Amino acid sequence: MKKIALIAIMTALGATSAFALDAHYSKDTPAAAATAWAGIGDFCGISAWHPAVEKCELSQKDGATFRTLSLKGGGTILEQLVEQNDKAMTLTYTIIEGALPVANYKSTLKVVPKGDGAAYDWSGSFDAKGASDADAVKTINGVYAAGIDSLVEKAAK
Repeated sequence: MKKIALIAIMTALGATSAFALDAHYSKDTPAAAATAWAGIGDFCGISAWHPAVEKCELSQKDGATFRTLSLKGGGTILEQLVEQNDKAMTLTYTIIEGALPVANYKSTLKVVPKGDGAAYDWSGSFDAKGASDADAVKTINGVYAAGIDSLVEKAAK
């Protein structure tokens, strides 16, 4: 009986992750890859380039790094750094809690070298929370587009 219950739980857990939603936005920049990475490689530097973020505060707890984002117009988001790889130019984080309509959110922001320039690439996986799947994906895609478009605009100046 325990074996059947365990199989049922494992099946349910597998089914839950299979339905995770995905968002993705990518855009080329004239900036060299190293320059592009310098703009996003600071985990709390997001307040300097994302138009929705007013302030970022870093904190540490039990050896983990967190950032609290204060959003323009109100609201906060608490995120945890999962991995930062300066050589591969990737930054992966999760949302612990916040104003976005998502749960089980994990995202990677990276820079991909392309000739003399680069591309910013932001992707994430999550479940909708308090919104339809379509609205959650639209919101996250909007967050990604606003951030990357701002980075590309700043690099062009």
